[in-house]
Amino acid sequence: MRIKVLITVKAYPAISKKYNETVCTAGLTEDGKWIRIYPIPFKQLDYNKQFRKYEWVELDLERNTSDFRPESYRPHNLFLKDLISHGIIESDGDTWRERRKFVIKRVFTNLELLIKEAKNKDICTSLAVFKPERILDFTFEPAEREWKKEKLDYLKFKKLQMNLFENENEDDISGFEVVNKLPYKFSFTFEDDSGKKAKLMIEDWETGMLYWNSLISHGGDEKKACEDVKKKYFDDFAQTKDYYFFLGTTKLHHLVAPNPFVIIGDFRPKHIVQESLF
Repeated sequence: MRIKVLITVKAYPAISKKYNETVCTAGLTEDGKWIRIYPIPFKQLDYNKQFRKYEWVELDLERNTSDFRPESYRPHNLFLKDLISHGIIESDGDTWRERRKFVIKRVFTNLELLIKEAKNKDICTSLAVFKPERILDFTFEPAEREWKKEKLDYLKFKKLQMNLFENENEDDISGFEVVNKLPYKFSFTFEDDSGKKAKLMIEDWETGMLYWNSLISHGGDEKKACEDVKKKYFDDFAQTKDYYFFLGTTKLHHLVAPNPFVIIGDFRPKHIVQESLF
């Protein structure tokens, strides 16, 4: 079916034997419904198909029947040849008034209520906007530094096959370089409106890119790069912005984990100051 989606989420790329390197994206329809679009081999798309956040895109999507979560769709054309852009909603002075009209139609403030909806098989909510009551901390911890060897070996084999034999498929990865794995896990600790504390990992592409850019500017000093990420997210976004999380579940943990959600993006406009009537 043909669907128009306002893209709000681009998660950090993951490695897939089937799709090489993929990105999970998500967004909102014009009537405020969440759509998860996966898989998308983002770096292999034609440049004019590499959409941005807060861009309206129209494309053919079909329900992902291998995923029980109702918001999950897959592109009819893996390389988005049928995608049409309807333009970007600009930040309009950092208050993001136009973006707000679509993004904060339904906002959760209670984790228990959100998790209850996720576990309810009749609703099975797996994407949501969440407003924390109070943000307590931002942490970074070492993670595995390399992608799993068997996946990398498989991609190397596919590249070798492409180089040895002529191949005109659009899935040609002979010149494709896999994105580096983030060597740190970044997380927010916060309270909801009931005082319940939670610590959730961030899987936003922008967070990863901030780390890599900071690492370059600090000459390879990982600790300083991580401190830059914390300064931006905790000292700036969390303290000075009207801050919201985009939360999403993973298919693997949705039904089994006590809290299956991770932070897949954020919404960070400036606070709207009420203008005086006098």
